[in-house]
Amino acid sequence: MVEFKIEVVVVPVSDVDRAKEFWTRIGFREDVDHTGPGGFRVVHLTPPGSAASLIVGSGVTAAAPGSEHGVHLVVDDVAAARAELAAAGVEVSEVFHDAGGVFHHAGTAERVTGPHPKRQSYGSFASFADPDGNTFVLQEVTERRPGRIDHAVYRSADALESALRDAATAHGAHEAELGHADPDWPAWYAAHMARAAGLGR
Repeated sequence: MVEFKIEVVVVPVSDVDRAKEFWTRIGFREDVDHTGPGGFRVVHLTPPGSAASLIVGSGVTAAAPGSEHGVHLVVDDVAAARAELAAAGVEVSEVFHDAGGVFHHAGTAERVTGPHPKRQSYGSFASFADPDGNTFVLQEVTERRPGRIDHAVYRSADALESALRDAATAHGAHEAELGHADPDWPAWYAAHMARAAGLGR
């Protein structure tokens, strides 16, 4: 089957420079700022650690500025992410979870202050808006559901080192149970690291 990857979300804005300043101020990388004839402009911005990007510009969408209300930015610590946004001058909601305990309702309906009581992955949120009023949601994901991803990406050498050290510790316990060295340790490491990354292998 052909892969269908969501890689770009176009966000409607009224002032491209203001939008660009907002997103770069909170750490999004500017990949492209292209100007064409007739006032056409495309600014491509990528969040840290993301394979998907945002595009703001002029002449790139017919949607009304401020009409985007569904983009979710996944983070591994919603409280820390909220604090970073607030430190950058962004008005961001308190951390909340939904009364139903799953995905949040539209707007502020059924919001309960504080993270999910069990800090359940996918269950804690915070929201903020850009200068045009487009709204975005931070969603905390600490453990992926099996099958949700099909490959692992380590965001830095430190992250890869940490995953390898975790695998080494777990493999040491595995060899202790075996009572001898494991000659097939590469396969064991691969399976362990895949499971830890949420690949379900």
